Amino acid sequence: MTTQEAMTRARALVAQMTLEEQASQLRFDAPAIERLGIPAYNWWNEALHGVARAGTATVFPQAIALAAMFSQDDMEDIADVIATEGRAKYNMARAHGDRGIYKGLTFWSPNVNIFRDPRWGRGQETYGEDPYLTARLGVRFVRGLQGRGRYLKAAACAKHMAVHSGPERLRHEFDARVSEKDLRETYLPAFEALVKEARVEAVMGAYNRFEGEPCCASRRLMVDILRGEWGFEGHFVSDCGAIADFHMHHLVTATAPESAALALKRGCDLNCGVTYLHLLQAYQDGLISAEDIARAAERVMATRIKLGMMDDDCEYDRIGFDACDCDAHADKALQAARRSMVLLQNDGVLPLRADALRCVAIVGPNADSQAALEGNYNGKSSRFVTPLQALRTELAGKARVIYARGCELTKERSTPESLPGDRIAEAVAAAEAADVTILCLGLDATVEGEEGDAGDKRDLELPACQRRLLQAVCQVGKPVVTVVFAGSALRVEEGNAVLMAWYPGQAGGTALYDLLFGRVSPSGRLPVTFYRSVDDLPPFEDYAMAGRTYRYFTGEPLYPFGYGLSYTRFVYSDAAVEDGALWVSVQNVGAMDAEEVVQVYIRAEDSPCSPPNPRLCAFARVRLAAGEKRRVALELAPEAFTVVDEAGARVRPGGTYSLYVGGSQPDARSARLTGARPLRIQMRS
Repeated sequence: MTTQEAMTRARALVAQMTLEEQASQLRFDAPAIERLGIPAYNWWNEALHGVARAGTATVFPQAIALAAMFSQDDMEDIADVIATEGRAKYNMARAHGDRGIYKGLTFWSPNVNIFRDPRWGRGQETYGEDPYLTARLGVRFVRGLQGRGRYLKAAACAKHMAVHSGPERLRHEFDARVSEKDLRETYLPAFEALVKEARVEAVMGAYNRFEGEPCCASRRLMVDILRGEWGFEGHFVSDCGAIADFHMHHLVTATAPESAALALKRGCDLNCGVTYLHLLQAYQDGLISAEDIARAAERVMATRIKLGMMDDDCEYDRIGFDACDCDAHADKALQAARRSMVLLQNDGVLPLRADALRCVAIVGPNADSQAALEGNYNGKSSRFVTPLQALRTELAGKARVIYARGCELTKERSTPESLPGDRIAEAVAAAEAADVTILCLGLDATVEGEEGDAGDKRDLELPACQRRLLQAVCQVGKPVVTVVFAGSALRVEEGNAVLMAWYPGQAGGTALYDLLFGRVSPSGRLPVTFYRSVDDLPPFEDYAMAGRTYRYFTGEPLYPFGYGLSYTRFVYSDAAVEDGALWVSVQNVGAMDAEEVVQVYIRAEDSPCSPPNPRLCAFARVRLAAGEKRRVALELAPEAFTVVDEAGARVRPGGTYSLYVGGSQPDARSARLTGARPLRIQMRS
């Protein structure tokens, strides 16, 4: 259904409403208008990595982990599964008269903010630090979620527009200011792609101000750019409580009616919060017009019409409740978990051989933690498998499995009466008895997350109690595999091997076993830079890109963006640019079937506006059997040959371009860690 068709129907419907009825539909918990056959509807629903907060659902790896797959096809497939389960739940709830929160089809996902600083607690919800990767994955997520039928399968929402990435404790009062270059080169491209290419149905504003204006009432962002430059036709929704911040924290208005009026006039159609309860007062005070209210009502009703809520022939109404939490979706969650984990170090201890082990110790606060699988904005699966559960199942009758918690996640003792480090001795004894120790450390959403929950990290270190456990287990002198569960970069180097598991979803334990024991070769790649210390970074509150992310960081990272090891080796040859694509031959020269993430980076060498380092401009995930060689084509979009100048204009500078293709970015640290360098092509334009 076209937007024009939906808007025509919406205008006719809204014209039959009273002003009070129109205003009531601009709340996230919109009441029914029975005389017009409009049921109550709660707009608030979440689907970051699975249908969230709505009962049993398939739980995929956290968003940052999905980004580590570097796979556009997987992203669209996963979003399609989420939409299917969302429809199944909506159909079920509607049939039983349940119109409550988290039961609708308007999902406030994806989060396409740029993960510019590893301290940000909500960075786990994003697709990482790179604008290109974020845009490509975000576009495919939206397409998967919204579907390709006459009606929207579900409505996606690009959030939080736009210059928003912490600190969480300041978000209700912070004023983000950036250069025009940083705005157009880093902070806006993903939103632009989701609007123009994916036709995302909704956009959510951020809590903070941008250049002095609250993001949910920003003339620059909402009027000039979103609807003016980009031609956005959907509806705009505030973050929850953000409009109340106008008068409570930002102090750009004095009263709630003034805040409601300012947001509505700038184009915020829907309020998550309670401030739009004051819309009628704002109307009576002459702050807004009846036309302002009607315009917003038309936009939100058009979305409901596009979703088929006002019709009886929507093809998605036939999706049954049995589509939720089914075997096929569970298989996709397992595949995603396998592809997302990143092998950071390996001295040869991996892969493990079950037939060569007598005893395996699994140690650490995340060894048997469901929270470490979930991340935040998560659903609840009936199929969660922790690492301990997977090892016990897979090694039954083959090897002894010893478990020791070792320490709490952040606390120094397991009970108030205990001495500090009261579980370390047990962990050391387990490591002494075992042939190898799998040490499951890291964080969960109680340690990093949104303001009001966990908030931001202070540094890049494991909690002190975990550092002591790690040191004690490594001092035993037997092989240690360190597995890190987290949604952001941490400085972890200790162990014979280090594996980044992220928050891997319901199948995390099974996927971890498959990688550790060589059923599958690791193939995830880092969507963020792992720095050695926050001392390597500018202040958290500084939104300038200088010194941040792989494009602008001039120091040496611990683990670079795009990096990840494998159990096999890939050789690249015969790279050439032909007909708008980069062609390269890739051969798996190892003894194991595996997947490789082919990456292309580009730099305009003659332009002073180029970032210091080459930037990602194409990528593809390729599966190759042992010994197989394949010619791979990676499309080079015209934008790859552009730069953003200091005035914020995207221009094609011409001159010499360097292109690099391989399994990593073309930096010295990646070369040392992988033992290989990408191929380089130079061309003039």
